[in-house]
Amino acid sequence: MWPIEPGEFTTADLDAAPDEGARYELVDGVLLLTHMSSLVHQRALGNLLMQMVPACPDYLEVLHGPLEFRPNSRLAVVPDLLVLPYEDSATRWVENLALAVEVVVSTTRTVDRVLKPVLYERAGVPAYWLLDAEEATLTVLELVAGSYVERAVVAEGGVFEAEVPFPVRVGVSRSVAW
Repeated sequence: MWPIEPGEFTTADLDAAPDEGARYELVDGVLLLTHMSSLVHQRALGNLLMQMVPACPDYLEVLHGPLEFRPNSRLAVVPDLLVLPYEDSATRWVENLALAVEVVVSTTRTVDRVLKPVLYERAGVPAYWLLDAEEATLTVLELVAGSYVERAVVAEGGVFEAEVPFPVRVGVSRSVAW
């Protein structure tokens, strides 16, 4: 761990931190540490990725972390899955997102359901999805006039037909074939 000095953290502090394999996030100058993901988390993320990548248009790309979203110097979060404009860039962070997805598990439930929607909404991210890996639900929020509106909550066995950020059918299931 690198020495922590009193005061507010910035993205420059994250850049200076050693790569210890931990997932650091920054919210309004406060450093957050997130645990490594579980098997159920990785399975849900992989299945969602497999559904979205084939439908993604050429001007966008679907990626999974760790890739930081840094809309300003006091915020750096790592969505589990993100959709962003395609760019040929070598940075480890991005400033613009079309969609942020968090896979909700017991260890991230409060942060993903309470804190992250506020952060993504404030940053102007057009859509935020919460894929609950333990409850097998997908909650879809879309930005309308600067605020997130719940567009859908899809239970296990259901299918969501997204238009934002691009047309794609997403099935929700506990099985490997999400």
